[in-house]
Amino acid sequence: MDFALTEEQEMIVDTVRSFVETELYPLENEVERQGFVPHDLGLEIARKVKDIGFFGCNMPQEIGGAGLDHLTMTLVERELGRASLALTVFFGRPSGILMGCNAEQRERYLLPAVRGDKFDALAMTEPAAGSDLRGMKCAARQDGGDWVINGTKHFISHADIADFVIVFVATGEEQTAKGPKKLITCFIVDRDTPGFAIRDGYSSVSHRGYKNCILDFDDCRLPAAQILGEVHKGFELANEWLTGTRLTVAATCVGRARRVFDLCVPYAAERHQFGRPIGANQGVSFKLADMITEIDAAEYLALAAAWRLDQKLPATREIASAKLYASEMLARVTDEAIQIYGGMGLMDDLPLARFWRDARVERIWDGTSEIQRHIISRDLLRPFGG
Repeated sequence: MDFALTEEQEMIVDTVRSFVETELYPLENEVERQGFVPHDLGLEIARKVKDIGFFGCNMPQEIGGAGLDHLTMTLVERELGRASLALTVFFGRPSGILMGCNAEQRERYLLPAVRGDKFDALAMTEPAAGSDLRGMKCAARQDGGDWVINGTKHFISHADIADFVIVFVATGEEQTAKGPKKLITCFIVDRDTPGFAIRDGYSSVSHRGYKNCILDFDDCRLPAAQILGEVHKGFELANEWLTGTRLTVAATCVGRARRVFDLCVPYAAERHQFGRPIGANQGVSFKLADMITEIDAAEYLALAAAWRLDQKLPATREIASAKLYASEMLARVTDEAIQIYGGMGLMDDLPLARFWRDARVERIWDGTSEIQRHIISRDLLRPFGG
């Protein structure tokens, strides 16, 4: 197998890393202090991303994106993972599910999202449902040619900056051998739609400045033209387009871990205790050895899963493995980094405590570690009837 990056991939990695270090690192402490990114600042970041030609880089060239393949996008996400998520959201990677838009929706939503004229947000999670998509209570009933939505979504990432929301709701029920099963439909809801409200969410210990929001639907009436895909086919649409989001989590975890590790090695070599560098002590040097081994392993899992997607090979289990391992790896690496730095590791002068806090949510969103283990084990046992 050839593990070398192409010349183009090397250039892309260098460009994104330079942008992150130059444009985003200097803003991180202020975002941490304020707890939000001023809207004008976010738009300025998006403008700079457009200037370097990377806005919508995850989308096909024929609609104005850069057309990067999954492996190259994984490298991009790895580099973006080095910076505050509250800032990198403005780097502009529209949800791939928008590729399911029909001709009229492409003009209203897909193309503006790729150009950076509009931002989208994706809404699935509910207070009582969590990872159980089929258990959602938010529902829509048909009324003539319209659909009327009632219910609540929460933990909806960056809905505060979204011009429209892609929302999954229950629209019926079917009988199966295992009992009744809810039918899910996907809708596109404009921010200013009557009966639809976006509220501030909860104060989170992870990713300060990156808002989670609550969405309320109170007799929110939508024409059938707002359905993304087909009625009752939202679950299939999600499975087709959203698998890669877990790969994004894996890649960003690797990027965060590498930034943390890059701070630890020179510190271990330069910091002296008892007359010699702390890195000369086995207690520290073995930590570094374990950290880099886990980081490399997580990166190879992510890149291998991305490669399988590019080869049109089944990758569900591989993506789940990458997400599971990388998110749990990040927790271990950030914790060990703070141990190496001692008390200074918990101070705001360094980003270590921030990454330590941020790491906690990675094992929860986009499918908990338990969900990933379920996916992996089910894939292994299925050929044996399990």
